[in-house]
Amino acid sequence: MDAVEQKILNGYLGLIKSLTPTMKLSLIKHLKESMKASKMEGSQMEEAFGSWHSNESAEELLKTIRSSRMTDRQIEEF
Repeated sequence: MDAVEQKILNGYLGLIKSLTPTMKLSLIKHLKESMKASKMEGSQMEEAFGSWHSNESAEELLKTIRSSRMTDRQIEEF
């Protein structure tokens, strides 16, 4: 842990000191749950913003995209 992380941690510990034991236990529970969830979020982020996975070549993919375009625009008169 570097100095910046230690300073952040000390700041949070200062806030936690005033909590009741029940509140501290609840906070521990929530922190544990967030750590479990953060492991799963990494894969969800990769799925949302990761690279494209396909067996098609780039040329085949471009052909598929271009063939699915709809170009029947109609210009309205004023």
